[in-house]
Amino acid sequence: MPVKNLLMVGDIVGETGLKMLQERLPSLIEQYSADFVIVNGENTYEGKGLRPSDADTIFKCGAHVITSGNHVWERWQSKDVLVNNRNVLRPLNYPRENVGFGYVIHTLPDGVKIAVLNLQGRTFMSPIDCPFRAADWALSRIEQETKTVIVDFHAEATAEKMAMGWYLDGRASAVVGTHTHVQTNDARILPGGTAFLTDVGMTGPYDSVIGMKKEVAIRRFITQTPHKFEMGQGDGRLSAVYLKVDTDSGQARAIETISSPEFVRSR
Repeated sequence: MPVKNLLMVGDIVGETGLKMLQERLPSLIEQYSADFVIVNGENTYEGKGLRPSDADTIFKCGAHVITSGNHVWERWQSKDVLVNNRNVLRPLNYPRENVGFGYVIHTLPDGVKIAVLNLQGRTFMSPIDCPFRAADWALSRIEQETKTVIVDFHAEATAEKMAMGWYLDGRASAVVGTHTHVQTNDARILPGGTAFLTDVGMTGPYDSVIGMKKEVAIRRFITQTPHKFEMGQGDGRLSAVYLKVDTDSGQARAIETISSPEFVRSR
């Protein structure tokens, strides 16, 4: 079939996030009849990094590809995963001397190919290679095999994420932001057929400051000095985005944000 249903799950944060993925992802796959699943796993191991065992758990939950970002380098175990599993990605635009791959083309059982491209922004982050030029380089190779391309753009600045969406409009099926851990309310399909979302949000403890224990985060802001990184624990939630893509044209047909369980909104 030319139309495929895809899910992309926002940054897994610690054991709480991994537990939420195990509890919620299988039912979401069934609910959305998902043919393909991407999970950002850079914060799985105690908030920073990804162990081989973590990757195994994520794949067993139903993921086809795991993306990452800047924090993946903060645990040596992550490099083992990046070297040994082609379906675990790191941002392409890190210097080429680093281990791992920045994109992968996955073939579904019916022969349809879906590419996943992992990029990282530079505004308020490490001054690595240009993500826009890296995208051009990758797409020049990917387009020879498939028009269906999902981009995980791991970036801090909203403006940089939006710029990437417009830059790749008509060339990627979707540009979805990760890293800030707060799901945004701007899901849309751009004129060229590219689905865009500034940030998909996090999967982890929402009784926290973007995953960190509240008291520790507040102390860091007040004192302006380092304090031991401690994970938050309560109010586990899964954040994701649903995408419907025409794999013949590579254009998105639908985009929908997901928060499971639903947020309780104040009145």
